[in-house]
Amino acid sequence: MTATTEPNPAVTSVREGLLMMYTTVWCGYCRRLKAQMDRAGIGYVEVDIEQDPAAAEYVREVNAGNQTVPTLVLPDGRALTNPSLAQLQAALGG
Repeated sequence: MTATTEPNPAVTSVREGLLMMYTTVWCGYCRRLKAQMDRAGIGYVEVDIEQDPAAAEYVREVNAGNQTVPTLVLPDGRALTNPSLAQLQAALGG
């Protein structure tokens, strides 16, 4: 698991062209999507928002004040909240 130290974790996603996945350890939706992404060969960097206050704040910003996970930030900077694998693949162009 990789946590960022930048004030806005989404900056890392855009700058480095990474798919960022904001999660918590107890989130069943997060576990399911991670397993599906792993099977589909989609790489990502996971950030536990309970361990990274800046990441938690970013998730609140893109989710109207809610800490909804999984929240994914695509390499182009778009954010998806609790997407299906099909929605994620479509957003990634696959």
